[in-house]
Amino acid sequence: MGKWLWSALAACAILFAPMHGHAQKQGGILRVYHRDSPGGMSIHELGTISAIMPMMGVFNNLVLYDQHKAQNALDTIVPDLADSWSWNADWTALTFKLHSGVTWHDGKPFTSADVKCTWDLLMGKSKDALKINSRAGWYFNLDRVETNGPQEATFHLKRPQPALLALLASGFSPVYPCHVSTRDMRVSPIGTGPFRFVEFRVNEGIKVARNPKYWKPGRPYLDGVEYTIVPNRSTAILSFVAGKFDMTFPYEVTLPLLKDIVTQYPQAICDIATTNVGGNLLMNYAPPFDNFILRKAVIMAVDRKAFIDILTNGQGNTGGALMPPPEGKWGLPPAMLTDLPGFDPDVAKSRDAARATMRSLGYGPDKHLPVKLSVRNLAIYRDPATILLSQLKEIWIDGEMETVETANWVPKLIRREYQMALSMVGNGVDDPDQNFFESYVCGSRTYLGYCDKTVDAMVAQQSAEPDREKRQRLVWEIDRKLQQDVVRPMLFYNKAATCRRPEVKDLTIMVNSTFNGWRMEDVWLDR
Repeated sequence: MGKWLWSALAACAILFAPMHGHAQKQGGILRVYHRDSPGGMSIHELGTISAIMPMMGVFNNLVLYDQHKAQNALDTIVPDLADSWSWNADWTALTFKLHSGVTWHDGKPFTSADVKCTWDLLMGKSKDALKINSRAGWYFNLDRVETNGPQEATFHLKRPQPALLALLASGFSPVYPCHVSTRDMRVSPIGTGPFRFVEFRVNEGIKVARNPKYWKPGRPYLDGVEYTIVPNRSTAILSFVAGKFDMTFPYEVTLPLLKDIVTQYPQAICDIATTNVGGNLLMNYAPPFDNFILRKAVIMAVDRKAFIDILTNGQGNTGGALMPPPEGKWGLPPAMLTDLPGFDPDVAKSRDAARATMRSLGYGPDKHLPVKLSVRNLAIYRDPATILLSQLKEIWIDGEMETVETANWVPKLIRREYQMALSMVGNGVDDPDQNFFESYVCGSRTYLGYCDKTVDAMVAQQSAEPDREKRQRLVWEIDRKLQQDVVRPMLFYNKAATCRRPEVKDLTIMVNSTFNGWRMEDVWLDR
């Protein structure tokens, strides 16, 4: 009864919520500069904000994080295509009552069959197939989706998983249409959302336009959104200051660059947020990094504070596999980090230990280890890579930077065609079930083949635990184990700004996920 009541109250909250702006105006094109050309338009096949930001408004989810609350949590989830939801007694079946009268952009009706088709596709049970199934790890525990008439769908789980709802609320979890192929969804996606896809021109831009038949009355306010691709960060910021754009690309204004905007355009509204995106070091488990003590020496040589001081003016954070508090709800507290590899504030002592290890492996001043460090060809990747390469020289590792274009980046990591890589990890949901199952369990998209059955058992245990405090303790234990094993160590968590002109209204910048706040159906322009 309690779970039914909670769902009903959530539905009522959205129906009777106060408007977030006053005298909203219809019309206008929101102009955003975009940092690069994504590898396609299919959200389910991609893991980058470069695609999800422009495409999130094309779709709807079953449920969604409240677009006007900055911190994502289970209690900020609101209805979207589902009017209400309820769990069975043991948290193994989640039933959604769907909104009636919804149509796809091509006029075909949305039904529960589309829900089943979407998750059959993600589970690999469909005749169609995704080119890259970037969400496969999210639904490891999903057994099947059943429909009960056109307006009801039930997710049946293999074991209890209370956090499933958190995954379904992410911008990475839209419902796809049964009648459109995955091939077409890559180039011309069809959704039910407030905006229709118009075009994607590689290296030029992306356009979406208002859906005049959107099923939420009066939404959206904008006539459309245009994303112009400007890869050079300085050029993009100068264009924003000059009035060519209404908004910067999210979280792309570094704190050192923010002063340029504040000085040249003081009217700008700039939200500084600690993001769940940060520099992540990958060492392929092929020689020489199949040797654990070498991997540990590498991370012992890292000065995490230097990344934070240089890239975020000292305002970023250090953390483990999960985003640190207070913005992150599950990450290790600072006091639990200091005894883990590479977190000792005495960097000189750590580097002495790392050099001793390197000597034991046959390296030293007269014999350096040459490596290639692969990075995505964006400033947000290249800048920390430059810092890392300078630090590795302290233990006789000579690194060469290899830049990779966005469309090839994730496929390269999946194929493990790298020696070392600096990746910017951004979790779609601030919840252990997304992060652990996608990136750390055996058979997941670890990019390096890490597999520890003990960790797997611990991850499964925390996932089934309904008690928040008990689950937190389990999560911390897992995170500490991952840091001790030097599995994809986080170098730093970024802090950056998103700026907009004062005419842009009712946009909330989220603080613990870069991926979940771009529905844009409430955003309007006061001009």
